[in-house]
Amino acid sequence: MAAVRPIREPGPEALGLHTQAMDNLRFIRSAMENAGSFTAVPGVGGVLMGATAMFAAFAAHLSRSPLAWLGIWSVEALLALAIGLAFSYRKALRGGASLLSKPFRRFVLAMVPAVFVGALLTFTFYRAGLTQLMPPLWLLLYGVGVSSGGAFSVRVVPLMGICFLGVGTVAALGPAEWADALMAAGFGGLHIIFGLVIARKFGG
Repeated sequence: MAAVRPIREPGPEALGLHTQAMDNLRFIRSAMENAGSFTAVPGVGGVLMGATAMFAAFAAHLSRSPLAWLGIWSVEALLALAIGLAFSYRKALRGGASLLSKPFRRFVLAMVPAVFVGALLTFTFYRAGLTQLMPPLWLLLYGVGVSSGGAFSVRVVPLMGICFLGVGTVAALGPAEWADALMAAGFGGLHIIFGLVIARKFGG
């Protein structure tokens, strides 16, 4: 009767090839995911947006009229938009990509409805003298927009949107005196925190 030969254990070369193949598969999977995602989310720009929002919240808290308060936050919104676009463009160029890529267009189109509704209701609320409703409105709609746009971006972006929804919920249910502090926590603190995470994990 022939002796049963033991199954040979894979040698070092086979193990090395297997490890290399798995690394290649992981790289290909990551590349395919990033090809359909907007990866030029600005981490450093987010930190800067958060810093300017902190100053805006402080200035708005010291303002003497609803019109002045609204004016400060309107200027801050335009400044934040300019910072976000500038740093996204810078990050896209460094990565050899186009800012007008298909993932970017999807990201923007996902955010546009929330931004449009926010602008329309801001005008309506101001005309009706309901400026106290604007902070929860802005925080909630920004959270909706970021969560929706985040479906076409890196994974941490939808989480930031959910956090904005949480702060907006507190603003909607809490007293009006908390408004400026919650605006600072949301547009300031969350942008800074998530901007640092994005800058560290997703390249600036």
